[in-house]
Amino acid sequence: MKIVMLARNATLYSHKRLKEAAEARGHTLDVVDTLRCYMNIASRRPEIYYNGEKLEGYDAVIPRIGASVTFYGTAVLRQFEMMGVYPLNESVGIGRSRDKLRSMQLLARDGIGLPVTTFAHDPKVADEVVELAGGTPVVIKLLEGTQGLGVVLADTKRSAKSVIEAFRASNTNILIQEFIKEAGGTDIRALVVGGRVIAAMKRSGAEGEFRSNLHRGGSAQVVKLSPEERSTAVRAAKAMGLNACGVDMLRANHGPVVMEVNSSPGLEGIEKATGLDIAGTMIEYLEKNVKSGKTKTKGKG
Repeated sequence: MKIVMLARNATLYSHKRLKEAAEARGHTLDVVDTLRCYMNIASRRPEIYYNGEKLEGYDAVIPRIGASVTFYGTAVLRQFEMMGVYPLNESVGIGRSRDKLRSMQLLARDGIGLPVTTFAHDPKVADEVVELAGGTPVVIKLLEGTQGLGVVLADTKRSAKSVIEAFRASNTNILIQEFIKEAGGTDIRALVVGGRVIAAMKRSGAEGEFRSNLHRGGSAQVVKLSPEERSTAVRAAKAMGLNACGVDMLRANHGPVVMEVNSSPGLEGIEKATGLDIAGTMIEYLEKNVKSGKTKTKGKG
């Protein structure tokens, strides 16, 4: 196979591992900077250029699109889809997962366990939305936040109202969620590829930190999932329409609740925690599924 990977930084662990895994299996993989691609949106003749040359002849595309470049990155990916190149994850699925509100609505529609989540535009109803979320403490999240940034734990009604008013004053959209105290600053990341969980780890936050992101000093260890957790992760990936993703869950008293579905999960933490070849499994999925023009959406929606 000839594979192209959309990524801003070819030196990141995840991107180097995917390239190594592809080449070890006899494929070629070219890494191109997503933002340096440009497109000719011509009728029935879509084209993509990079460094003055047309990108063509690829069998598959691996989108490693950062949250800050979602709009342009999914536009480039759609162009590849319209050219018949098979994507590891489709543009529509990435768009769903990156919109925190939309993703929560889709997960709720499919009956997947979630923390109680509220959303409002008017800061004057701050007290009401906090109560709807079960009262303080509550977690307040920026819709555009990533890697634990833009997430605040408000312990009191007064602090929750102040944070909500501050965010809304800057015209920023937020979600208010119940705080799952029993999770104890830990969460579960399940890696789903091709409709099955291939690996899972438990992430624990640094001392005094309620966020468990590894980027914020958290630690990881291998964990065994319950059948319900495994099913929840697979259903969440399906709801987003993602072939390969990380599903982040908390262990609540009433069962697993999904916090986020990550369409470009980092591989370093989970490969080192589990000792598994996650990158190789992703390439193997492409080997079994690549077919020109097989995308479900063909760049639509």
